[in-house]
Amino acid sequence: MKFVDEAEIVVQAGKGGHGCLSFRREKYIPKGGPDGGDGGKGGDVYLVATDGLNTLADFRYKRDYRAPGGTGGAGREKTGSGGDDVYIKVPLGTLVRDEATGELIADMMVVGEPVAVAWGGKGGLGNTRFKTSTNRAPRKTTKGKPGEQRRLALELKVLADVGLLGLPNAGKSTLLAAVSQARPKIANYPFTTLYPELGVVSLGVGSNFVMADIPGLIEGAADGAGLGIQFLRHLARTRLLLHLVDIAPYDNDEADLARDVQSIEGELENYSKAFHTDLVNQTRWLVVNKTDVFPDEEVTQRTEQLVQALQWGGPVFLISAATGVGCPALCGKIMNYLKKMDQACEPEVLQSIPEEIQIDTLEKEH
Repeated sequence: MKFVDEAEIVVQAGKGGHGCLSFRREKYIPKGGPDGGDGGKGGDVYLVATDGLNTLADFRYKRDYRAPGGTGGAGREKTGSGGDDVYIKVPLGTLVRDEATGELIADMMVVGEPVAVAWGGKGGLGNTRFKTSTNRAPRKTTKGKPGEQRRLALELKVLADVGLLGLPNAGKSTLLAAVSQARPKIANYPFTTLYPELGVVSLGVGSNFVMADIPGLIEGAADGAGLGIQFLRHLARTRLLLHLVDIAPYDNDEADLARDVQSIEGELENYSKAFHTDLVNQTRWLVVNKTDVFPDEEVTQRTEQLVQALQWGGPVFLISAATGVGCPALCGKIMNYLKKMDQACEPEVLQSIPEEIQIDTLEKEH
């Protein structure tokens, strides 16, 4: 199924039933009086988040959702039945906005919790409601109210703990496949990933996290180059970003490594300014990939030059996603970091790092 992260739908709540005009007529009971019942309420429309969906593709085929109306009242003061409510399933993490006003109606973050997006109309009043001491036989009723209609804009932001950043062919999909059961498309050409991919990384009972891979960014993505920055919204909710760097680019130019990282940083900054987010300041780790291509000494040398060129102050990890070397250690560090965040540690403690980069320690694991 094609990944779709934006959709528009129209929801129409049910109309209320009309009130009934009726008089009681029974044998041996003269002047029975009014007994018209009220109309039933129209059905409401609700959105319900479910973890069984991960795309808005279903809304390409069905865009209109209508709740049934209430039935009219009847004699003997019988109230009409209310219309059934309509429940629309949406993926977890869906943002719901009113298309006309841009108002954020809901952020679907709780599985199974319904959110009302259109209220059904009230039922009309039967003539019984208008009986008074001076008007014993009212012939007045009211009609049911129309249900609320709204045009909704749905926007999906995938929920993941860790997001992968990097240029095309940096090895993001390979890493996702190496540490999870996800099977993204992997090929030796740019932009093999066209839509976000999710994978669950399991490190044992009670120790797992969700990793998201988005299409690679290139310089000028904010202006539409490549696949643009349309999928960066999916990293807004992640708690940690892994910036993957290919240590063996096609041109084999070591100086390009720093420029590649800086170009991605520039796109993050442009996106943050354009959409008023703080994505550029999110916690980010540097992950040097494809270390199996060079000897350990050259890998260490290239990484040190990259860190110095960037003046990088955060953690640095050396891995080979293709062979799996260094991946378990990286996942263990991520799990420890996420657990510390869950324990509400101070941000300064979470982001603190030793003065020396962690190449020596990780090189032994490599």
